[in-house]
Amino acid sequence: MVILSACGGNGSTPDQSAAPLDNHVTTASGSLVGNAADASGIVSFKGIPYAAAPVGNLRWKEPQPAQKWTGARDATTFGAKCWAAAAFGGPISTDGVSEDCLFLNIWSGAKTRGAKLPVMVWLHGGGFQFGTGSDDSLDGTSLAKKNVVMVTINYRLGVFGHLSRPDLDAESNGHKSGMYGIEDQIAALKWVKDNIASFGGDPANVTVFGESAGSHAIGLLMASPLATGLFQKAIGESGAFWESEHGEMKPYADAQAMGTALGTQMNAPTLAQLRAVPALTLETATNWTFATDPGLTNFSPIVDGYVLPENPYIRFLNGRQNDVPLLAGWNSDEGLAFFNRALPHTTIQSYTSAAATEFGPSNVTAFEQAYPASSIGQATQSAQALIGDQVIKYQTWGWVTQQQKTGHSAVFVYHFEQTSAYNPVATHATEVPYVFGNLTPNGNVTASAQDLAVSDTMQSYWTNFARSGNPNGAGLPQWPQYTGAGSQTMRIGNVIQPGPEEGTERFQFLDKFRAKGLISVSQPPL
Repeated sequence: MVILSACGGNGSTPDQSAAPLDNHVTTASGSLVGNAADASGIVSFKGIPYAAAPVGNLRWKEPQPAQKWTGARDATTFGAKCWAAAAFGGPISTDGVSEDCLFLNIWSGAKTRGAKLPVMVWLHGGGFQFGTGSDDSLDGTSLAKKNVVMVTINYRLGVFGHLSRPDLDAESNGHKSGMYGIEDQIAALKWVKDNIASFGGDPANVTVFGESAGSHAIGLLMASPLATGLFQKAIGESGAFWESEHGEMKPYADAQAMGTALGTQMNAPTLAQLRAVPALTLETATNWTFATDPGLTNFSPIVDGYVLPENPYIRFLNGRQNDVPLLAGWNSDEGLAFFNRALPHTTIQSYTSAAATEFGPSNVTAFEQAYPASSIGQATQSAQALIGDQVIKYQTWGWVTQQQKTGHSAVFVYHFEQTSAYNPVATHATEVPYVFGNLTPNGNVTASAQDLAVSDTMQSYWTNFARSGNPNGAGLPQWPQYTGAGSQTMRIGNVIQPGPEEGTERFQFLDKFRAKGLISVSQPPL
């Protein structure tokens, strides 16, 4: 009788954990037919709804469970992208865009359904205003070959992800409004927890990783009680929630006032009327651009008292964050991507004058020790360094140093400095193709063997960390654990080896302004 039962007798369901994983999978919402295994054995599933379409009366509501379907749903192509800003000018894209955009995509390296491989969930960048997880540049095949299950997601952006109004609060069961984009990310992680085992993934071993705004979001997820237990590790690339030149994150009352003013602007003062406004009309009226709003004061995450009970900085300072192993870092020339926002530097005098305005006359000497300007050329380099520090590096440094102080989990820090004919400058986001292994031709220049080797090493570090919380592994240069400001980090470039932390003195100079109260911590800017 025991043998018969173990083999599926007496009406029991046979154990499917050893069954080969193919492109037919059943989820809680229904069956999927994805792309058959490629030559390397990777199966993929695209355009999977992880929540109900946020349209009609669900516009500006927290994500609801995905509707179930009958029959097998085609999962071979990406779903629609979320509405996004035309951040760098030009018309707003309407190609392949919809409010019905809460989809995720999966690439699995599992050979069996019960493989329980580590899961990596990517959160894309774009300042919470643009970007998508449904793009060939983020194809997860190469990472999946490292024996992980790769997931990319879309989440609501701009006005669709972060509108806050009193009437939205009133219908939110005591919750606050304005954090729908972050709630989408949480809903996607819940979907992964409930369903990823069907794709050969381990729901108890999930790593969130992301770049820029995606990295910012990971810090917010670490600070949110709503995300507790949904991920076990975190990787942040060039971004955090720390104070910066953006100034404070918009206070909740200001966000509410801006949401109310939008209704007046659109001649749609009631919530019902505003929900009836066409998506393109809303996106056009609220379009964020890098040139006109460098501080991200448009619709973006806020401390709402629900998703974020308090300022994330305060939460980390007091050890109330979701304490998980953290791997994070930044690129050597982050400032090049933001340089048109740097301090004026036409002359030494104008550079010094701008420093006095920014940091106070009494701090100019200390400033010029951190950011020297003995020549116009050096002033230009220092101004570029400053803007990169304020926007990206200092924030990320603040995150890792605070996690190292108040958390109990391991922290690892990197400095990406890879340059080549393919990648001339290690500026913002240039590490992403290396992490994904998608080094497509850059114009007429193709990736060199050395570029490919750096990519393979980064993928090994990232997936090792997802597997165990430690990036180290056989055949890799030893990556030391981060022990605080000024300690060893992993320098990733033409040579991959540990080295002293880049920028410590500059970051400590900027940090003094928080200690003096000159940088407020009442709200975190993003």
